[in-house]
Amino acid sequence: MDTPDAVTMSDAERDEFLGDGGVGVLSFATDADESGAPHSVPVSYGYDGVENAFYFRLAVGADSEKPPLPDRPVTFVTYDDVDDVWHSVVAAGRLVPTDDDAVATAALEGLSRVGIPLVDAFGRPTAEVQFEFYRLDPDSLTGRREASVEV
Repeated sequence: MDTPDAVTMSDAERDEFLGDGGVGVLSFATDADESGAPHSVPVSYGYDGVENAFYFRLAVGADSEKPPLPDRPVTFVTYDDVDDVWHSVVAAGRLVPTDDDAVATAALEGLSRVGIPLVDAFGRPTAEVQFEFYRLDPDSLTGRREASVEV
């Protein structure tokens, strides 16, 4: 069985694929030295192509299973088939609360350019779920897609 070749997406292709938001998987390092297995959760995201930043509305509170969020290494992955060709983007870095003084102004501008879908995966009304907004300015950001196949 032949495996389709993958090619790196240009920045424009990556930004078009990401749009202004969608869904993906966010994986958190479970301990400070990054040696434990990651904790991975499906999330909705907003993407600001002007700043190449991701925004997340994350459920927090006593019943959340996520490790403490700030300063925790994370990896975010989103993927989809577009016209029968697979695409994926991987971003890695650290989450910063959007109310952090260092990012608050940029976060307000960035949040105005994104569309974070509200995905109900909580088993109770979302009005009862406590959310916080976080920004990911990736240290690394890569996009790959299946190479076009001529038939």
